[in-house]
Amino acid sequence: MDFDASGRYPCELMTFEDCYGYPLSGEFIRINYCYDIPRILHCHVNPAVQRFFRGGFSRAVVDAVIAKRTFAYSINHTDNAQIMDLFTFGTYGGILLGEESYGQMTNFNFDCISVGIYKKGNNTKNRNWEIAQGSIIANCGDTVKDVHPFIVEGEGHTAISNVEAFSGGNAALTTVPENQSWDYMLVKGDKKLTVTIIGCRMRNYVSDLPITIENKNAVIQVVACIDKNENLYNYVHSP
Repeated sequence: MDFDASGRYPCELMTFEDCYGYPLSGEFIRINYCYDIPRILHCHVNPAVQRFFRGGFSRAVVDAVIAKRTFAYSINHTDNAQIMDLFTFGTYGGILLGEESYGQMTNFNFDCISVGIYKKGNNTKNRNWEIAQGSIIANCGDTVKDVHPFIVEGEGHTAISNVEAFSGGNAALTTVPENQSWDYMLVKGDKKLTVTIIGCRMRNYVSDLPITIENKNAVIQVVACIDKNENLYNYVHSP
């Protein structure tokens, strides 16, 4: 479902509800330039969703979809998007939150992906996302260093609460040999951005620390989380 509009001809009042399938492009819903509160609700992307009457997709097909490096859900140039109850399995990415988007996302499961949530932002006023109540199983990609439940870059704020990440093998697709992610979150770029993470379980990652910080200007606070060793993890990074 491609609603990749332009600034001259935007779309409005877009609501996607109770949609399901498995796109061989790896892209299920794409929205660009949508105003007046776009909504994505109760949507399900899974190569096995129709297995009982048409048969599932082979491992080779799922691997080919992941290799396209696309996101099941993608949203940009939106005002206060509302996203609730999403699932995806066997795509490269779960959701791309573009530079000019903001809103809330809750109740989701991104399973057997390489990147779960990629959040961008191009200003500090309102390029903010509140993300809660979900799980991410990041375990596939070219190498384990490409596998991240979260990637955050650009500007704006990302507030995360009760989002767990864990990884493991799965016979439905080819996972990285480690059957783990590299970290819980990769923070990129060179502009000031802010992240708060509260009450998240972070496990099955290879890196020594759950957060990889490549952006020295990032402001990050982690409170009451659990690391891969099942120890309490609190952390502050401030330039």
